[in-house]
Amino acid sequence: MKTILKNIVVVLVGIISGSIINMSLILLGANIFPTSIDFSFIDAEIKYFIFPFLAHAIGTLSGAYICVKISSDNQLARPMIIGLYFLFGGIYMSTILPAPIWFTTLDLLVCYIPMAWLGWKLNIKK
Repeated sequence: MKTILKNIVVVLVGIISGSIINMSLILLGANIFPTSIDFSFIDAEIKYFIFPFLAHAIGTLSGAYICVKISSDNQLARPMIIGLYFLFGGIYMSTILPAPIWFTTLDLLVCYIPMAWLGWKLNIKK
């Protein structure tokens, strides 16, 4: 029971830390590239997609990395849970916010599961 509880806490810490980093980058991007009231993501320039892409990728990567860093072993399952959590969030956001298909495809294919795997791979304990 103690191990299960520790694994749950480790995953929650990864999700929370990844979410904080994700939101911080989104807010930073909104300050660097402010939008107008009549702004449309469908017709937007590529510069408006840089920070959302980085936020999703770096948020997932850092959440998975932190999860593996504080866990007692280097199992792949925990960072993949974090990757799936952020992937489901990305799928949900792609259904409620309009974005070009190229961005949605790139975001969903690159930012979540591959970044969770990379966070695990960067932190394998030897």
